[in-house]
Amino acid sequence: MKTNHVCIDNYPWHNILITNLLSVTIYAIGAIVLSGIGIIPVILYLALIVFLEFKLLKVSCTKCYYYDRYCAFGKGKLSTLFFKKEDPSLFLKKDLSWYALLPDMLVLFIPLLLGIYLLMQKFNWIILILLLFMVFLSTFGNGWVRGSMACKKCNQRELGCPADKFFNKSKN
Repeated sequence: MKTNHVCIDNYPWHNILITNLLSVTIYAIGAIVLSGIGIIPVILYLALIVFLEFKLLKVSCTKCYYYDRYCAFGKGKLSTLFFKKEDPSLFLKKDLSWYALLPDMLVLFIPLLLGIYLLMQKFNWIILILLLFMVFLSTFGNGWVRGSMACKKCNQRELGCPADKFFNKSKN
């Protein structure tokens, strides 16, 4: 357990708004890029996002300190609408790997790869700018949100977080 950190029990609404706005913007850009191929890829992409969000609510949020609280993403409260609380000690035992993160990375890689394909077929400045913006938001935007707004004051991080352990190996 870490010490000397000020933690938040319920994150303020503006944090939740900003973190979710970032995610929704990334998802929307991905859907817009995929619309250049057709409606079926957009529907499949949005279905993947819904699946991953529900999987997160079920697999992680039900075991998290923030279950029935407002975490930085608001998902602790959202999880209570769909799933019962599970044993919090299971959260601490979860190991994270690049393989486990692959489905989440597809949210970026699918539109990125298909957007590059579209650019090779017929160059379009709008597609290029959207792809660059999506990569920027997915890397620097997510890094800023998690580093400055979410993880920095997270109680679950203090108790033990597989993501913190995975991404900050040198600090642990």
